[in-house]
Amino acid sequence: MSAVPVSTRSTSTPRPDRSGLIRISTAGLLWGTTGVVVQLLSAATGLSPIGIGFYRLLIAALALLAVSRVRAVGAALRAAPGALILTGVALGAYQALYFVAVTLGGVSVATVISLGLAPVLVAGWEAVAGRSRPSRTTTVSLTAGVTGLLLITLSTGRATEGAPHPLLGLLAAAGCGCVYAGSTVLSRHQAQRIEPLTLTAVATGVGALALAPAAFAGGLGVPIAFGPIAQLAYLGVVTTAVAYALYYNGLRTTAGSTAAVLTLLEPLGAAGLAVLVLGEALPVPALVGGVLLLTAIGVLYLRPS
Repeated sequence: MSAVPVSTRSTSTPRPDRSGLIRISTAGLLWGTTGVVVQLLSAATGLSPIGIGFYRLLIAALALLAVSRVRAVGAALRAAPGALILTGVALGAYQALYFVAVTLGGVSVATVISLGLAPVLVAGWEAVAGRSRPSRTTTVSLTAGVTGLLLITLSTGRATEGAPHPLLGLLAAAGCGCVYAGSTVLSRHQAQRIEPLTLTAVATGVGALALAPAAFAGGLGVPIAFGPIAQLAYLGVVTTAVAYALYYNGLRTTAGSTAAVLTLLEPLGAAGLAVLVLGEALPVPALVGGVLLLTAIGVLYLRPS
């Protein structure tokens, strides 16, 4: 929030500070482009999803360290080493759990459970911590957002009938949602006291280290060609470094439950991109789900401060 003298503010009804909402929404849309790029990259290189996740976190950390003050990164780690390491481990962990959930239970189950569970858990945590019920706006946006997520994912996701271990996939997706919710709460607390670029650099660096053992076990060979290198650079710089810096910046002025609902733009953006790039059809339920998701986002943007 900009530091504007009180005397210069209007005396009319205050408007909500939408800068945080815009940053988090932009991050969600950038994350929505990840799926298509990962599909293309995996087909071209044979890299596992965890290997791709490792590369995107590593590239993001290196890019951010190049533009961040190393002294600020060191000072942040000295000030709160445990919390920052936990934030980074959570960042790597929920990516790994999501990939495991997709492998064992299918895309639809992994997406609905992991992304749908997180905003509900965060809203519940905020209600308990604040000793109050969620507001009507929060309840409406959560209901519309999760319902929209269900419609989009279940109508556009790949069939899950052939999932090798549906129950284990369900448990992995639930674990992913829990870790994602905890990461949102924890990173929001850290975002109040650490610059977004510094926080993102530390979190992605620790996340890359957390994924390294599994990534090396699965193989990390990448052909030296423009296409794969450009795709990895895009995943690391744009969908990770830029997107998470925007996300952590937005968390400074945005409640965790609101942020979790806004990031549901990710599957909506992914569905739209799949139509434009991969030529996939968009069923009517997915269109209805998109309208519900946009309604949920609109409610958050239009509510009073």
